[in-house]
Amino acid sequence: MGTVSKAGLTARDAGVYDVAIVGFGPTGAIAAGLLGAQGVSTYVCDKLHDVYDKPRAIALDHEITRLFQQMGVAQKIKPHLEPFTDSVYYGMDGQVIKRMSTVTPPYPLGHVPSVVFTQPPVERILRAHAQSFPNVTVELGLTLTQVTQDEHGALLALRSEDDRSSSVRARYVIACDGASSLVRGQVGITLEDLDFDEPWLVVDVLVNERGLAKLPTTSVQYCTPQRPSSFLICPGKHRRWEISINPGEDPKELATPEGAWRLLAPWLTPEDGTLWRQASYRFHALVADEWRKGRVFVAGDAAHQQPPFLGQGMCQGARDVANLCWKLGSVLRGDAGDAVLDSYGVERKAHVAELTTRIKAIGKIISERDPVRARERDARLLAECGGVVGSTPRQDVQPALQSGLLAADAHAARGTIFPQPWLHKEGADAVRMDDTLGCGWRLVLAADADAALQAAARAAGLPGLRTVQLGTPKFTERDGVLAAWFQHHGVRAALVRPDHYVYGVAANAVALSEQLAALRL
Repeated sequence: MGTVSKAGLTARDAGVYDVAIVGFGPTGAIAAGLLGAQGVSTYVCDKLHDVYDKPRAIALDHEITRLFQQMGVAQKIKPHLEPFTDSVYYGMDGQVIKRMSTVTPPYPLGHVPSVVFTQPPVERILRAHAQSFPNVTVELGLTLTQVTQDEHGALLALRSEDDRSSSVRARYVIACDGASSLVRGQVGITLEDLDFDEPWLVVDVLVNERGLAKLPTTSVQYCTPQRPSSFLICPGKHRRWEISINPGEDPKELATPEGAWRLLAPWLTPEDGTLWRQASYRFHALVADEWRKGRVFVAGDAAHQQPPFLGQGMCQGARDVANLCWKLGSVLRGDAGDAVLDSYGVERKAHVAELTTRIKAIGKIISERDPVRARERDARLLAECGGVVGSTPRQDVQPALQSGLLAADAHAARGTIFPQPWLHKEGADAVRMDDTLGCGWRLVLAADADAALQAAARAAGLPGLRTVQLGTPKFTERDGVLAAWFQHHGVRAALVRPDHYVYGVAANAVALSEQLAALRL
């Protein structure tokens, strides 16, 4: 088990680690688990002893549940997940103007594409997983007071609850210490404003049977200028409302039980359920101008904040550390040079900024305050679909990586997430691809890859690369997901990174050989 201290009592002065993580929320816990699995000497500190006991994040997507599969915690987390219902958008006159749903089976990543979850138990599972590695030390009840760095590493100055000082040294630091990140401020990283700032009230209710009978059976976006609101169906009897705060209203008063019930009156009364949480927020759209400063990286809320309209907040933090941690492991093992770490900020900043722009566009549909423009919005959306509102998969909103550690050939498949098919396994139930291939570098050939492509694959010299060909006895898929992917993109080979993003694709042996030769970590 990793070392756990409840008040910094076992903190080692000037302890030296490969990586130190400041913050043991979900992003920090995922990072610690990913580094722990690679054998990286990792230190984690947090001023809180336990996870926050109320839900904040409530939505995940299949990229993140695939990450949980990779970490070996998916089955433990599964009881706390439920499929996300459709989201129905109602316009000015109560008519349906838009519907967001999920892709139909077979699912491209081997998991339900959109889920809702209960954060506190999931976060505890992630913490316990990180603490299960002997190379991960977790110390709680410690507050970071200062971070300094030189060309060889960084030094964390810490203070315990009983006012004792200690210090920890690490080669690299990941700041997962939240939106008001002390680390980010101390190393001089600033936030860029992506132009979104609105006050909203978030209310979580445990609804009883009487209340459930009054509520919609899908999630709903009420796109009405007088009070834009969202209703979200969460696991079990948990329901969430996100309700805009009007000019002149007091956010603090609305965040009281009395204020919250007053805004919930169109849906429920206090006899219909129990308030779990009510909090007023300003929804922001912010992204760090730099994601690396010397030996320090920012991740999660320390690196970005976005409106919650597609439930991507925790997903973004998980993507951050999934991107960063395999690169850190490669550098620390000597498989890659330090410069590969610069691709982290290049990739993640652009991805976050683009996704946030798309989330803002969704938010603009919901939160239009001008009645004239709202009617124009309704008419435009209905005209675009010919008056018949179909379903838009939430997954269509996800952008691809555009630059960074990617092949030079800008094929449409490059920078996308590689599918995960279910594979037949002799004498057993079908298994997901990652459970067979692992999650390192993979070179996957289509069933019709010719002898020249196979020879080019055999000549690859990338450390730890796994090569497989679709349709062979040990790599036969159940549902045709991967075969359809190859056919759609018109390629016969895909070089896949450890974070499941496509480094590059090739249609022939020459193109594949060029990509392999150019890949220098």
